[in-house]
Amino acid sequence: MQDVLLVGLGGFCGSVCRYALSGLAQRVSHSISWPWGTLVVNVLGRFSIGLASHLAIERGIVSTHTRSLLIVGIPGGLTTFSTFANETYNLLHDREMGLALLNLSAELLLGLGGVWFGHVAARLMWR
Repeated sequence: MQDVLLVGLGGFCGSVCRYALSGLAQRVSHSISWPWGTLVVNVLGRFSIGLASHLAIERGIVSTHTRSLLIVGIPGGLTTFSTFANETYNLLHDREMGLALLNLSAELLLGLGGVWFGHVAARLMWR
């Protein structure tokens, strides 16, 4: 039961952060057609999963309950696949094929890069 509550708490915190960070990134970019907000929160969420995964799995310094919060809850609320899919669909619908392909590529490559960088950052911080 404790894990369920921690996942819920993390999801709440991640969702609130997604709302704030996504809006901020979109406003700062001054872009109407490119979904900067979604890209930013997804890459940050993937970075946080990489960092927490490294600490939990490779270092063993994160408890099972904390894993529920840091690997499932917060990044689960922070990241959004559905918004990414909808924004990509909208680009395709608007016949912005180049932007749609760029969005797909950026999410995939920067997302994997975010997880990798999270692992690297954890290794450097906890030598």
